[in-house]
Amino acid sequence: MEKELYLHPIKGNNKKRKDMKTNSIIISLLFVLLLGACSSAPVLPSSTGLAYEVVVTMTEQLWKGEVGEAVKADLASEVPGLPQVEHSMRITYASPQNFNGLLTYVRNLLILRIDATAYTQVSVNMERNRWSRGQLILTLNAPTEAEAIAYLTENPKVLVNQFVKEEMTRAVSLFEKTYSQVVYEGVKKKFDAELKVPDNLTYYRDTADFFWASNNAGTSRMDVVVYSFPYRDENTFTKDYLVNKRDSIMKLYMPGAFPNSYMTTETRYVQPLYSPITVKGKYCGVLRGLWRMQGDMMGGPFVSHARLDEANNRVVVAEGFVYAPETDKRNTIRRIEAALYTLRLPGEEELPNEVVVIP
Repeated sequence: MEKELYLHPIKGNNKKRKDMKTNSIIISLLFVLLLGACSSAPVLPSSTGLAYEVVVTMTEQLWKGEVGEAVKADLASEVPGLPQVEHSMRITYASPQNFNGLLTYVRNLLILRIDATAYTQVSVNMERNRWSRGQLILTLNAPTEAEAIAYLTENPKVLVNQFVKEEMTRAVSLFEKTYSQVVYEGVKKKFDAELKVPDNLTYYRDTADFFWASNNAGTSRMDVVVYSFPYRDENTFTKDYLVNKRDSIMKLYMPGAFPNSYMTTETRYVQPLYSPITVKGKYCGVLRGLWRMQGDMMGGPFVSHARLDEANNRVVVAEGFVYAPETDKRNTIRRIEAALYTLRLPGEEELPNEVVVIP
């Protein structure tokens, strides 16, 4: 555990590393299936696959045609607020003939059917745990290809938002069971609030009305900060106000490795995005964009939740940001974003968590 934190560049090899662990997944799955066979009651195996991956099944003709292109455009839409283009989902295609065996156990499935004799209108049906535990299956049914394409065009991200919400909900469920005690206790003591973040965020700095924790990782570094300030009026919850407040606070409490270096919001080349949502029945301002270090060559994506603590007439901001040069950042920033939904202000201790995906 470390009390003194400074944001400094990562040293060492930052090349992208992929570890699919395919053999381990298959062995584990077969083991679970064997146990299920020995039991008198049927036991669903755990779902397989990695976060933000989806298996799509439809006829090969549809997949290679305009319907397939529309589905790919939806699922592979660009993740907002990243410094480089990254797609929302990694897509694997399987024809109906090959969709069997282990493929049916993956965590995210999309099935598309076109049949004028069976369907009179387009519908998207959701089902969980058909073949494995923790599985989400979306089925898009349509009478014609043209109607399926029109539906996807008129309802942008209708498919990918469901999968993203499911993945974040899975992460939130895990955080409720396993989380950083350092962050939980620090936020509870300082703000009388609850926040459950990945359990490897154990390095921290606790100053004034500002709490900062990090995993201090050599690659895919995750940090979370929590701060508060008095609520003035409804103009508090605007992009300009929150960005200005963020910059003033980060300048004070987020130093870089060099003298006079500090964190600020990147507004020179790209503007942050602001979206109002409802969390636990109350207004929440979501700010996402890029951060950079003034006086240093560092930067990355961030996302924050600003919420009104009515009991104390203050705004509480929980923010997560990522520093992972030369690597993809989608899964890391989404993981820390999911943790923000665990923020509970005074009086919300019994309220359930609910993820809201911004269209």
